[in-house]
Formats: sequence, structure tokens, C-alpha cells
Amino acid sequence: MIKFKYYGHACFLLETDNEKLLFDPFLTGNPVASISADKVECDYILLTHAHGDHYGDATQIAQKTGAKVISTPEVLTKLPSDYANVHGMNLGGSFTFPFGIVTMVPALHSAGVEGGIPCGFVIKFNDDTVVYFAGDTALFSDMALIGEKQQIDYAILPIGSNYTMDAKDAAKAVQLLNAKHAIPVHYNTWPVIAENPEAFKSYAESISHASVDIVPVGSSLDLVK
Repeated sequence: MIKFKYYGHACFLLETDNEKLLFDPFLTGNPVASISADKVECDYILLTHAHGDHYGDATQIAQKTGAKVISTPEVLTKLPSDYANVHGMNLGGSFTFPFGIVTMVPALHSAGVEGGIPCGFVIKFNDDTVVYFAGDTALFSDMALIGEKQQIDYAILPIGSNYTMDAKDAAKAVQLLNAKHAIPVHYNTWPVIAENPEAFKSYAESISHASVDIVPVGSSLDLVK
């Protein structure tokens, strides 16, 4: 079973029996973070783009843990030049890691690094659970193609508006993705991205077959296929 641990904003951990995957580790300076960067344990760090509220503490955590960092080549240039445990990918590409298959998919957003592009990740774990993390994105119609190619069990989606989709657009994303479950993130960190997750839950469940799991910051959820 895979466990989702929500650290706040867009940072979370996916934990299998053998590996810990950390996503977008913005903790220092995050007013709602439930853990400090020096306490995080992980084997992999996956970065959707290089904005400060996503790249965050990636360098510090990588140097402390020795984790393999997975992202686009441009984002990886932000790491120290002597940090070699990296894996560069690009949109449409897939690679098999010990925990499963990672596919890098598009996100509609700005990148935060010169020459870079934002991305999302679809991960098919070895137990066949499929998790999609959209990263920061607007709603876009190719989400239907992502859902067609990947039978998504859990879609982890931003809902806070201003910088990303709002609750209604994120609900439409759930419908396009044909996901079985959805988890909202990237909301209520600051007033500018204030959003009611219950509204997202209501919208999404009214237009799709998904169930929405609202996970409070600092809490965990077992991902049941």
C-alpha cells in the first residue's frame, strides 16, 4: 500500500514499503508546513518546476539525504554542479525506477527557470496503483488524453486559483482525467490562494465518478486502489 503524507502547499510524500518519494519540497518559508526540511527523509525528490514555492528546499534535502532528484534538465541545473544523483526527463518520456514507471506529462504554467518548462508526473507503482500529480497548472484539454492513456487511481491537483486552476476548473480536470480519486493541494497557504476544499469536493463529485479525499496538512492517507 502507498501512503500519501501532506506536508503543506504542494509538498507531499508518497511512501511505499521500500521507498519514499518527495514532491516539490517547499518547507522553509512555508507558513503552513508541517515538517522542517532537516527532518525530511526521502529516497527520491520529484520537481515539477523551479518556482521557489516548489523547488524550495530541494538542494538542502538532496545533500542531506543523497536522494535521486528527478526533473527536467533545466531545473536540475539549480543543484550544485557536483551533485550527481540526478535523473533528467522531458515531456512524454517514461523511465522505470525501482518503485515503478514515471512518465513526465505537460503542465500549463510558467517555469521559474530560464529555458525550462513546467511538468506533471504520472507514476505507475509496482502494485499497479497510478498516481498523477499535476504540479502547477491551468485546466487544459489534453488532460483527457492523459486520463485515456493512464488509468488514474489518484489525481493530486492544485485548486487555489490565481496561480493555478480554481476549484471548478480542478473539478473539470478530475472529469477529464477520469480519475477514481482526487486530492486537492496548493490552496490556503496565503490569502491570494484561499479556496474551500469542500467546494472542490462538491463540484468534482457532482460531475465525475471520483471520490475526493481532503487531507489536512500534517495528515496521511492510505491510497487504496
